[in-house]
Amino acid sequence: MAEFTLPANSKIKPDGKTHKADPEATNVKKFKVYRYDPDAGENPHYDTFELDLDETGPMVLDALIKMKSEQDPSLTFRRSCREGICGSCSMNINGKNGLACTTAIEDCKGDVRITPLPHMDVIKDLVPDFTHFYAQYASIQPWLKTVTPQPSGKERLQSPEDRAKLDGLYECILCACCSTSCPSYWWNSDKFLGPAILLQAYRWLADSRDEMTGERLDELEDPFRLYRCHTIMNCSNVCPKGLSPARAIAEVKKMVAERAI
Repeated sequence: MAEFTLPANSKIKPDGKTHKADPEATNVKKFKVYRYDPDAGENPHYDTFELDLDETGPMVLDALIKMKSEQDPSLTFRRSCREGICGSCSMNINGKNGLACTTAIEDCKGDVRITPLPHMDVIKDLVPDFTHFYAQYASIQPWLKTVTPQPSGKERLQSPEDRAKLDGLYECILCACCSTSCPSYWWNSDKFLGPAILLQAYRWLADSRDEMTGERLDELEDPFRLYRCHTIMNCSNVCPKGLSPARAIAEVKKMVAERAI
């Protein structure tokens, strides 16, 4: 019989500290937050934070900022724009990946459990390591590639119809919510590019100004890089921008198939 053991410091310990709300608070909600400090050499655990919602902003990010500002300054997470644009505050909230800044507390039923994005290595608390994700993004060469000379100072124009083909693609904010919700990516992330990167790859394939379609398809046509996608649809279900990586991946597969005819 095969036996499997978890890596060191991977098993979550029983609950850690509890940070109580003001005794006079009447609208209290509990947040169980994943805590992990690699420098401490201890297993991760959950701390419980009690917040008075009457004194807290409406979004999960507002709650996290209040926790850090008033209850535990060591709590670590990423955030920036607070408008669902930068993707910094991507995390798992009550079992679903999303942005803390656009997830309303009132939409979270019961106690709120907050963890880092799944599958990624954790740097500290709610901060995952995006090194591999960004390396995969760089591998698709996400910029306009051309061979036709362009007169100095002239733009490469495209028709409104061709520009419209980029809608639903360019809006991706690389938050990794989709890729880290994909089981195929969990098991094959060393080779499978994942939903976010493949959507970005199609963004350049769909751009009428790009002249390297064949080269881009050659790089993608691979049993792992592209075809590990089995249309599970988790990616489209969690995208905070309402995009459909699954559709973009299907379009890439279609382009590969048509080229072979």
